[in-house]
This record gives sequence, C-alpha cells and structure tokens, in this order.
Amino acid sequence: MATLLRKIGLIRLHNRDTEDPKHHHNHRGGGGQQSASLRGKSGTKSSGHKQQQHPPGGAGDSSPGPGKGKGKRAPELAPRDKPPQPAAGAAGAAGTGGPRDQAAGARAGPGPAGAAAAAAGGSLVPAARQQHCTQVRSRRLMKELQDIARLSDRFISVELVDESLFDWNVKLHQVDKDSVLWQDMKETNTEFILLNLTFPDNFPFSPPFMRVLSPRLENGYVLDGGAICMELLTPRGWSSAYTVEAVMRQFAASLVKGQGRICRKAGKSKKSFSRKEAEATFKSLVKTHEKYGWVTPPVSDG
Repeated sequence: MATLLRKIGLIRLHNRDTEDPKHHHNHRGGGGQQSASLRGKSGTKSSGHKQQQHPPGGAGDSSPGPGKGKGKRAPELAPRDKPPQPAAGAAGAAGTGGPRDQAAGARAGPGPAGAAAAAAGGSLVPAARQQHCTQVRSRRLMKELQDIARLSDRFISVELVDESLFDWNVKLHQVDKDSVLWQDMKETNTEFILLNLTFPDNFPFSPPFMRVLSPRLENGYVLDGGAICMELLTPRGWSSAYTVEAVMRQFAASLVKGQGRICRKAGKSKKSFSRKEAEATFKSLVKTHEKYGWVTPPVSDG
C-alpha cells in the first residue's frame, strides 16, 4: 500500500514537471498580475486613507487651526465681505491707502471728489482774502475819521458819499493865508476847496484816487478833470504810513507852491470837473513821470 502511494506521488510529480512551459509561465504571471492588482488596490486604499488625513487648520479641515479662522468657510466669505476698494485717483487724492496707492493716485490724478474739493478750496481762498482786505481797509478808515474829527484847527472835514466808508468828500478849509489862492477864496466867498477821495480794495497798501471837485482851479498842479499831479498819490510814491490828513496838508502846500488860482474866466469857471477826464489825465501823467522821472524840489523850497 505504501509502495502504491509512493508511485502515485511520483506520477503526479512527473506530470507537473512535464506540463507545458507556456501554460506554466502564464499561470505564474496571472498570479503575479493578480497579486499586483491586489497590491495596487490596497495601495490606493491606503493612499486615499492618507489623503483624507489633513493637517490641522488646512483647507479641508472643518475645525479651525491656530490662527486660521474658520477654515473652508472663510475664503468663500472673504470676497463677499471685503469692502470695495476706491479708485487709484481717489485713493491718491484723499491720501488714503498705502504708499503704492498714493503713488498710483498721484499718477492717475485726483478723482471727481478730489477735483471738486480743489475747486471749492480755490474759490474759498480769494473770498477769504477779499474779506481780510475789507476788514483792514475798514479799520484803517474808521481810525482816520476819528483822527480827523479830533483836529483842533479844523483844517479839513469829511462827508461820506452815500454813506459809503470808502468814498469821501473832503473839504479843505485852509491854505497859506499869505498866498494868492487864499486871497482868491476871500474875494469869491469860497469857504473851502472840495475834493473827492475813493479808496481801493487794498488800501492802505495802495493810494486813494484823489481829485478836485470845486471850485475850478488853475495851476497849482491841478490838471484837466481835477486830477492832481503828486508823486505820493502814485503806486511808486505811496506809503501805507501816509494818513489822509498828511496827504491833504501836502496837497495844500503844493497848491500854494504851484501858484494855484481860482478860475474866474466867464463860462469856464462854471464848468465842473469830470471824473472820467480826471482818471484819464492821471493815468497819462503817471506814464509820463515813470518814463522821465519826478522832479524833486530843493530843500529850501520846502
């Protein structure tokens, strides 16, 4: 029996060794592929399992990590909750944003809001300056009026034209009593020489315009229209330190020095001076003196 079993075993071993090599190889290869596929499936399962394990605070982790906010929900809400950014020009004009935004705004120019603010600022500057000049002029002229009212010799008196502080009619009551002009005033019963002074917006830094109204004078540096030839009444000869009283005293002296007289010619003496003519004459004489200069009288002549 044992011998029979050994023979059967030998026959089986012989049959296995004498099988077709191709069949034997394919059988072994198929087994390899099957094991490889099994290994691949197991690798895929393990890699998939590893991919599902994300680090804390990552994009796929539902629990927030340290300093990461709410994870996946945060990037979706960020663009929606982000405030709108201003244009480059607006950011640069408003001075907001970082240095790059300001530089971009400077290159792009001010936006509509910046342009409107600049235009408004430009319009406010002249208005404020005008208001300041008006205040300076008003304070100065009020002081001038008070000083003239306190004069003891009643040399001059002032009346406002239409209650305007910037338009004066000034009465010159006295000139040198040894002069021919004073004699003319006595003979014609002329109590005063009437002048008009208008003060510009930038007074006392610019001179007033001054002209004679009545009576009609000849010589004495009084020209057509009642214009007065005096260097201190020009922008070049004027000083803000000059007062109305000082100007009137200088004018009274120039009348006497220039041998001014009251016109007594028939018809001509009744013709009043014209402001338009006075302004044209004054502009002409200023141009002439700027070209040829002003003659300074000797000290002996006063």
